[in-house]
Amino acid sequence: MSKSLSPFTKAQLLPQEETLEILKQKGELFIGIPKETHFQEKRVCLTPDAVSALTANGHRVMVESDAGKGANFKDKDYSEAGAEVTKDTAKVFSCPILLKVEPPSLDEIKLINPQTILISALQLKTQHKNYFKALAEKRITALAFEFIKDEDGAYPAVRSLSEIAGTASVLVASELLSNVNGGNGLMLGNISGVPPTEIVILGAGTVGEFAARSAIGLGANVKVFDNSITKLRCLQSNLNTTIYTSTMQPKNVLKALKRCDVAIGAVRGKNRSPIVVTKTMVDHMKPGAVVIDVSIDMGGCFETSEVTTHDHPTFEYNGVIHYCVPNIPARYSRSASVSISNIFTPYLLEIGENGGIENTLRFDKGLRNGLYFYHGILTNKSVADWFGLDFSDANLLIF
Repeated sequence: MSKSLSPFTKAQLLPQEETLEILKQKGELFIGIPKETHFQEKRVCLTPDAVSALTANGHRVMVESDAGKGANFKDKDYSEAGAEVTKDTAKVFSCPILLKVEPPSLDEIKLINPQTILISALQLKTQHKNYFKALAEKRITALAFEFIKDEDGAYPAVRSLSEIAGTASVLVASELLSNVNGGNGLMLGNISGVPPTEIVILGAGTVGEFAARSAIGLGANVKVFDNSITKLRCLQSNLNTTIYTSTMQPKNVLKALKRCDVAIGAVRGKNRSPIVVTKTMVDHMKPGAVVIDVSIDMGGCFETSEVTTHDHPTFEYNGVIHYCVPNIPARYSRSASVSISNIFTPYLLEIGENGGIENTLRFDKGLRNGLYFYHGILTNKSVADWFGLDFSDANLLIF
């Protein structure tokens, strides 16, 4: 008589590992929004609508008086949205969570309480060692919003601000071409019977794509140069139209620059933007032509570029008008503030739902990518390499 088969396999009878569920308990956040003091910075991290969404979810928001003034948001708007508005700067900096557009200055770090969570830009290229030492002394947990990734692995804050910079570069060029601003009196549009304006864009990234999109929308004749064929192919696909594209061969670039009315530099480098347009090339450009160097925050891709400000945005070199303001999105502070606010708000609500930053960093890899300080310990390898500092892997600290 044959033996009956057991309904259980050998694997099922072996001891199995048990996974324990980590309890997520909703927490109440207390967020401080200080007024930006950085030179010509007019943006604000949260709009009144965003504050309203946060307070409706049971969170507290404290806003320094006139924090939204540069973006045309009134204290009354924040107050009606449920925020606590105060003129006491130290009181705002004492909040457990701080939101800033620009990284805090050393004087502002002195006002921050130990163990505070700081979310702001880092702007690695403009920082210094003392900034990181000051954060370490206060045992601060800091996140840089330009390093935060979304579900697709993209950088939402960088892309959003690049979209603004790209679109703004064409709008600025349009202003500078007019007679009112000392330009050639050209209109950046396609008028019947009038030859279209010629625009050269160097770089086919997000800035280049949105500059091209805006220029094409106005009816300009656009030429885009980039050494990445993949980027040029993506740009053509995203624009859904066929435009002139080329790799950055000096001969082709020079030929295009000689004929163009506007040249937009949007080339990024690892540590510094490569110079793709020499002084000799600029010498061959038409008098009254406009150069918008969006890459100026990383040194600029035109050899003739020099950093300018929003108060004095342009200078002339050999009859060619140069616009080299590093922080172009601040020129459109309200739109830029809404854009930044749209990125911050879902993350803040997520942190609240998960019961704080600790749990959120465990579950959200994209947010963890933005972490560069954890309770006073440096966790970002790029920062450590740049300044010669010691760092620890965030994954080893959090789990």
